[in-house]
Formats: sequence, C-alpha cells, structure tokens
Amino acid sequence: MPPKDRILIVEDENSISHFMSMALTSNDYDVIVARTGAEANGMITSQCPDLILLDLGLPDMDGLSIIKTVREWSQLPIVVVSARMYERDKVTALDMGADDYITKPFGPSELLARIRAAIRRARINGARPDVVLMGKYQVADLVIDYDKHQVSVSGVNVRLTQNEYKIVSLLGRYAGKVITYDYILKEIWGPGSKGGNQILRVNMANIRRKIEKKPAEPEYIFTEAGVGYRLREEE
Repeated sequence: MPPKDRILIVEDENSISHFMSMALTSNDYDVIVARTGAEANGMITSQCPDLILLDLGLPDMDGLSIIKTVREWSQLPIVVVSARMYERDKVTALDMGADDYITKPFGPSELLARIRAAIRRARINGARPDVVLMGKYQVADLVIDYDKHQVSVSGVNVRLTQNEYKIVSLLGRYAGKVITYDYILKEIWGPGSKGGNQILRVNMANIRRKIEKKPAEPEYIFTEAGVGYRLREEE
C-alpha cells in the first residue's frame, strides 16, 4: 500500500477543522491540524505535509504571511479555505503563491476535488516530459509511480516511508542530474531543518537497503561526494 498523502489543516475554528478532518480521513488522507500560524510553521518543516489547507484569519497572524514564508523555499501546494469573499482577498492570496482558494461554506466533494487537483499539479510541475505523460519514471527494474505514490523494484513495492518516497521521487524528476544535499534538505524538511546532512544520510541508507541489491555498490542512486545524489538515467 502506498503512503497516504498528508494534509495539514491550519484552522482555529474547531467545528470547521473537525469537518475537514473527518472528510479527509474518510478518504484515506493522513491529517494533522494546527490552530495557530506559529504552530503551522513548525509543522510545515517538521511533518512534511503534501498539501496545506490554510485559513487566513488565524489568531496570531494573517495566513498570507504563511504563504509568503513557504513560497520563499518551496512549491508545496497551498489551498486557502477562508470566509473572506472579496475578490481582492482572493487575488492577493493567489498572487502570493496560493494554488487555489475556497470560500466558506463549502461541501466535502468540492474540498476533495480541489485537493486532488492541487496535488496532481504539484507532482507534475517541473517533472521530466516522460513523467508528465506517463505518470512514472523507470530505469532498469526500478519504477517510480507518481500516480500510485510508490516505488517498486522488479515489480515489487519496496515500501518506502513517506520521506524516503519524497527523496526518491525528487531524484526521479531530475534523473541524471546531481541534486545537492542542501536542495534535498530544503525541499523535504524545509529551511533550517534539524539534523542537517545526517538525517539525509540515514534516509538514503534506508532507501538503498530497500532498492539496491548491494547497497555498497549502488545501481540506481549514486553519491557525488561532497555535493549530493544522482539517480541513474535511462540509457
């Protein structure tokens, strides 16, 4: 079974966050909730959500500041869920980098459709042309399936954790190119991530143990000493 997409709900009204949590959980999403902007900023970098549902009227800050902060380092999809109905509020949020804007009140079907669309766009953004068209990247017996959100070797799901999958999928989007340690850390764990290169090395060791026949003699992911990692390119 592929890992569930993780959704961060940033909403201080209990009734609304509960409604969204129930709708998402029943549709097989992993849900985490933040009540304030400060709590949300901490969860974004520590919990690595796949999408943010963001209310703009938070008790400690305007949600627009969260959009601004995230867009300084990531293209993580952000869907604004707000009671602000004026066109200028929607335009401002979208211009600052929000991917979509839903006005309260709304139904679960609309919410789920907007989430699916935002995640789908994020996964093909900047990808290789073959990934965009086929929804997967394959080299030898290794397949990264962006639609199923999983990696397999010789037809067997290797059962990567959420962060392991994110690392491999990122390398797959730029297969053949060296991706620096700093870029991977920023994309997966956010700026100022705790653990630095050590947490990346631990995850990479686990990835290689799962996908390589001989981790010490990799066939798929190569280390460029002092620089970063490179996924093998199709020949």
